[in-house]
Amino acid sequence: MVSKRLFIVTAAVPILLLGLSLPSAWSKPSKCEECHVKLNPGLVKDFNRGKMAETLTCKTCHGEGHMSADDVDKVQLPTISTCKKCHKEQTEQYMSGKHALGLLPVSAFPGFAHKQPTAFIAGQKGCNGCHNLGITDEGARNNEFRKYYKYGMDCQNCHTRHAFSKAEAQRPEACNSCHTGFDHAQWEMWQHSKHGAAYQTDPKAHRGPTCQDCHMENGNHRVMTAWGFLALRLPESDKEWMGYRATILQGLGVLDKDGKPTARLEVVKAANLARLDKKSWDDERARMQAICEKCHSANFAKENLKNADQMIKASDKLLAEGINIVKGLYEDGTIKKDTNAFTFPYPDLLTFYEVNTPIEEVLYEMFMDYRMKTYQAAFHIMPDYTTWYGLAKMKESIVEMKEMAKQMRLNAKK
Repeated sequence: MVSKRLFIVTAAVPILLLGLSLPSAWSKPSKCEECHVKLNPGLVKDFNRGKMAETLTCKTCHGEGHMSADDVDKVQLPTISTCKKCHKEQTEQYMSGKHALGLLPVSAFPGFAHKQPTAFIAGQKGCNGCHNLGITDEGARNNEFRKYYKYGMDCQNCHTRHAFSKAEAQRPEACNSCHTGFDHAQWEMWQHSKHGAAYQTDPKAHRGPTCQDCHMENGNHRVMTAWGFLALRLPESDKEWMGYRATILQGLGVLDKDGKPTARLEVVKAANLARLDKKSWDDERARMQAICEKCHSANFAKENLKNADQMIKASDKLLAEGINIVKGLYEDGTIKKDTNAFTFPYPDLLTFYEVNTPIEEVLYEMFMDYRMKTYQAAFHIMPDYTTWYGLAKMKESIVEMKEMAKQMRLNAKK
């Protein structure tokens, strides 16, 4: 005779296999689910499978203003302040790191954001699809973006709604939707590196380090690197390298043609895009060195980090040469200065692809694609990317630019 308990369990199996949303054993009943299990069953299922369902209900994060189809506009959407009520330490770590500053560089780039479709920036279908993690609930700039598209928020980029899973955010896959592709292909670099291969062949053994192991040690939400996104630091003791860097800083409009700081330096400071004092760089490098030493000898880690640094220098030399090629075309009038008057006689790298000549497009690719891959792959231990997607492409670009400049001058004389 089949027991009643066995019958209940057996009968429940087809329902579970169908993927229907059932509250977890510990979730609190919520009136919201009566509607949303019909309207958004996946949303309800995600919440009930998550740890938060153990102690929270919908109103904890969404408030009590919305209780029917007639008052949907009164629902509160979570912000980082919502998360801070329970996760104070993680919020403070996050707000002290670079991810919380993600919105600033995109919105501050001169003219770039304003030349894109509104949906591309404010609607998060382009750059701000990832940089929305800098949208908090404070400041006029954040409010400006929320007016157009209200769903941007930071924590949910890694702890996706409504499960908000810690286990999910600890997986390297949580990083790959942003850290991929053109100018920051860290996912591809890590995935094809020895680190990535060692991890992926046996994730349970966790033999190789993940993104979180190196960049979020012990769960720290700060996430910082020694070089910053632009791989620029001041001061620089290597005089040859400092010469290349000065040219790049002039192309970024951070230094003017005479080498003096401009107002853009304040944007770089505010967004923490570069290391502008020796201590800040040394502190971050010492932290990463210590992380590497968990698996490697001190000498091995030091040599690999040093050689990755030198790949930045190699790419800076080529980028500076490219900048000077275009600068020469500005100076002799082959490219008219109204193409970009702010940094004249230097091309303005921060206009990205919003330029008027093919040679400036090549320079933009050197800056945002090939240089990035040259040094980022070096730090992520992926020699193939450093070579064929990075340094080789930079050298190819210089050859191309020289020939283009020659032809442009010949055409200008006709």
